[in-house]
Amino acid sequence: MKKYIILAAFAIAGLSIGCDSDKDYLDLEPTNVLSEETVFNSPDLVVANLADFYNRYYDFGHVDDWRSLSQFNVAFWSTDYGAFENDSWGYGDWGTWDYGYIRQLNLFLERLEASSDLDEELKARFMAEGRFLRASYYFELATRVGGAPLILESLTYDFSGDATYLQYPRSTEAELYDFAIAEVDAIKDDLPSNPDIKGRATKAAALAMQARAALYAGSIANYGQKTPQVSLPGGEVGIPASKAEGYYTKALSAAQQIINGDAGSYSLYMKNPDNLSENFADIFLDKNDNPEAIFVEDYKLQSGKTHGFTIDNQPIFNAEEQSGGSINPSLNLVEAFETLDGEYAPLPNKDASGNFIVYDQAEDIFDNRDARLKGTVIIPGSTWKGRPVDIFAGLQLADGSVVTSPDRGKIDEVPAGSGNFVQVVGSDGPIDGLRYTAQTGFYIRKHLDPKSSSGEIGTRSDVWNIHYRYAEVLLNAAEAAFELDQPEVAAGYMNQVRARAGITVPLDGDDITFDRIAHERYVEFAFEGLYFYDMKRWRIATEVFDGVPITTEEITQNIGDATKRATQPYGIWPYKLYEPGSPDDGKYIYKVVRPNRVRASDRFRLGNYYSEINQGILNNNPLIVKQPNQ
Repeated sequence: MKKYIILAAFAIAGLSIGCDSDKDYLDLEPTNVLSEETVFNSPDLVVANLADFYNRYYDFGHVDDWRSLSQFNVAFWSTDYGAFENDSWGYGDWGTWDYGYIRQLNLFLERLEASSDLDEELKARFMAEGRFLRASYYFELATRVGGAPLILESLTYDFSGDATYLQYPRSTEAELYDFAIAEVDAIKDDLPSNPDIKGRATKAAALAMQARAALYAGSIANYGQKTPQVSLPGGEVGIPASKAEGYYTKALSAAQQIINGDAGSYSLYMKNPDNLSENFADIFLDKNDNPEAIFVEDYKLQSGKTHGFTIDNQPIFNAEEQSGGSINPSLNLVEAFETLDGEYAPLPNKDASGNFIVYDQAEDIFDNRDARLKGTVIIPGSTWKGRPVDIFAGLQLADGSVVTSPDRGKIDEVPAGSGNFVQVVGSDGPIDGLRYTAQTGFYIRKHLDPKSSSGEIGTRSDVWNIHYRYAEVLLNAAEAAFELDQPEVAAGYMNQVRARAGITVPLDGDDITFDRIAHERYVEFAFEGLYFYDMKRWRIATEVFDGVPITTEEITQNIGDATKRATQPYGIWPYKLYEPGSPDDGKYIYKVVRPNRVRASDRFRLGNYYSEINQGILNNNPLIVKQPNQ
């Protein structure tokens, strides 16, 4: 029996013209479907199938879902009332179990293998792409649920009433990682070594995935010893410590193949060396000969594939829609950006005597900081789309009292009865509890689209989503080298990333510690979705999110400590001094605050290290072992 693949539906009125009988009509080949033979012997149609799989590529953090990029108190969510009243995550959060996607990839590979008319080199590339996508999903599955059934062929129910032959047990967590790693070795040479290709699998994309997968597996093997209760006796969760060194070695080798140019020429983005903050922001915006982007999901205005990240996160004053400001980066994150000489230091809002430091301009408190700060965060005093961002929380009077308003940009009489009307709060906030305003004192900049109309519902944004970039390759190599007792090698890779951020004092081997490794990833990859995996694979999420509230004093302490608690997002608000006749009139002071909606503290439980396999799946397949601690 012939099999057909539906590509599109269109009108077929009039098809019966020229048919002499119902039998003639029924014998016609359908015109709105194509046979397998047609599809899998046509390069264009194979690419059309691949495009669908790429569009469904799984990644934890994504610009289509701003919440996925801003969890775990790297930010406060200004849009959602009550978002910070819950103190724990559900066991089912972050889960995935899409065996429909796996089945379709298996069918694609089987049908492609059976094709006879494709050029062999092109066919090998298509096969490699399908295997890359399948391996990538199994890797993603491992990071979220641990071990899962490893199914590499399409399965078909025979309608006998007995489906037990379709029930597979969970493979071990190590087996899923091993599969993803081995697939790259098998396919990498069938993929192009072309850095101009960003939206499809290349040799570099495959190696970047392999380096990340091997690093994650090595971390679980190494640091899983800290939480032995987060494991299962059959290995479905947890990886033996004896495998750590092998995984780290593989991660370093894969990363070095990219670094050494074996997969094409990639490098850190450095088109604007005179403004390193703008340069860092442009990594995520510049689609023209961008040497850092390795593998992306692209968006194009012309094709209608767009997203609303800028609509949801643009500064609210004079925004192109009356929405925005969803992600307010937290002070917890902002203070993690070092000084340019490589020192950890809180933002200096008070002197040694506890008096507020007065700043001429709102942005002055952020001077001499890692350039990635202003490339990641919109700070008070900066500009967006050519206009100043108007962030200040109120007027600080000479007697210590504060005049403010619940209305953005409010003009009021100060002092009352004086006849002197002035603006008493910023048009961009912060206003405690008011949606869309900078309730921590900050807006996000990373991924925000500066093009005109990008914040309009009718236009939206086509900023791409980067899955893998060269800076991660360097930091993955650095971490693997550190774990293999090669600190000088690690320092060399880290210094490249830090120099691009304007940090002037390089690290040497003696400076490389786990805390340094973790810190560098925290600031480099903020709002890219990787922090979640780092906290889990290092088994420190239960320490960082221990459910205990944070004090104002703690926010400024232990900066650079990987296990510094982050259970609540804080902010820091600028206040404009109102002292007519004083030389300080119109200048700024800063106060550390905890937004009023932060009423509880986040708690990450042992059962959160792996997402729940839901009861429906367990009921349908008794061979599936339940997750630990749930």
